Amino acid sequence: MPFDKFYSLPLEQQIGQFFFVGLPGTELDQEARALIEEIKPGGIILFGRNIETAEQVRRLLDGARAMLPIAPLCGIDQEGGLVDRLREIFPAMPSARAIRQHGDLSGARSLGRITGQVLRMLGFDINFAPVMSIITQERSQLTNGLYSRSFGRSPGEVLGYTTVYMRGLQATGCLGCLKHFPGIGAGAVDSHIEMPMVPLSRDDLLSQDLAPYIELFQRADDRVRVVMVSHGGFPNIDIKKGTTGGLLEPASISPTIVSNLLRQELGYKHLVVTDDLEMGAIAKHCEIEDAAVRAFLAGEDMLLICATPATIRRGYHALLEAARAGALSQRRIQASLKRIAATKALVKPPTPLDMDKYNRLSNEIRELNETLEYRYPGESNVQ
Repeated sequence: MPFDKFYSLPLEQQIGQFFFVGLPGTELDQEARALIEEIKPGGIILFGRNIETAEQVRRLLDGARAMLPIAPLCGIDQEGGLVDRLREIFPAMPSARAIRQHGDLSGARSLGRITGQVLRMLGFDINFAPVMSIITQERSQLTNGLYSRSFGRSPGEVLGYTTVYMRGLQATGCLGCLKHFPGIGAGAVDSHIEMPMVPLSRDDLLSQDLAPYIELFQRADDRVRVVMVSHGGFPNIDIKKGTTGGLLEPASISPTIVSNLLRQELGYKHLVVTDDLEMGAIAKHCEIEDAAVRAFLAGEDMLLICATPATIRRGYHALLEAARAGALSQRRIQASLKRIAATKALVKPPTPLDMDKYNRLSNEIRELNETLEYRYPGESNVQ
C-alpha cells in the first residue's frame, strides 16, 4: 500500500492509524460503529466476547473493513492452550508447552499452519503469537501465567519451536507477532494485574531472553514483521537516575527499551505494538492519556487498547491533542505511518470461508490433540 495514501490523510485519521482497538460485542451495532467512525483505527482485535460462530466473525471483520478508508489490520491472540479465543467455534488448540513436549517440532509447524488457515478464513491477518518467554525449571514456579504458554526451557528450544511455528503460520498469509519483548519469563507476577519486575542484568537478558529475538531478527527469510512490547519492569537496565529510589517505567512506555534497545541496539526496523494498555501493569502506573502519549514517544507504532470504548477514545484524543500541540514531530508520525503502511502492504484479502475446509482443519486439530494426549496424558490442551 503506497505510503503517500497514509501521509495524505487528515491528522485525525493519521493518529487513528496508531490504534489497535477492541470492539464491544459480536456485531457492528451502534456503539461499535460510532467507535470505528470516530477513531478510524489502524487495527481491530477480537476476543472471546466477540466470537459466536465462524460466519458471524467473518461478517464482523468484513463489516469493519468496509467502514474504513484504509483497511485495518485484524488481529487476535490465538496461541492455543490457556489463550484460545476460538474455543467456542473451533476445537481446542494445544498449548505451546504441550507442543514442545511432543519433541519433534512437527507439532509446532502443524499448529502454526492450521491456526493461520483458520484465521485467514475468519478474516484475520495477524496472530499475536508466539510467546517467546523462556520458562526454566526455576521460573516454572512463578505465578506469572506464562508456564504453559512458552515453547521452551532454554533460548535454543524457544528459537527452534518458534522458527517452525512462524514458518507454518506465515506461509498461510497470516502474520505472527513475537511477544512479550524483551522477555518477562523471569517476572514473578502476571502483567494483567501489575507490573512484573524482571530482575535480570543486562548481560543475562541478552544471553537468555533476548537471544531468540536477536537470532530471528537476523534471519531475513523468516520475516519477523511484528513485535509486541511487554509491560515488564527491568530495574537493572532501565532505572531513571536522579529521583528518590530511581523511577522504573513499564517497558511498553520506556524509550530505553523500545527506541534504544529494540530499535537501535538490536536493529529491528519493522512494526512495534504495545501490549494492552488497559492491563493492570499500566493502569496502576498511569492514566490512559499519559500511557498513550508516552508509549508513542517511546517508539511504539501501534497502541493496543482492547476493552473499553471510553478508554479507547480517551487514549486517542490524548494522542491527537499531543500531535496538534506539536509534542509529536512530523518526522516521528511519518516514521510510524511508514511502518504501518509497509506491514499492511504484506497483507492480502482474507481467503473464502470454506466450511468444508474449516471442518477438515477441525479434524486435524483433534488428531494433533489425540497424538499429544497419547504421548503426554493431561498435557494436550491447557496445561
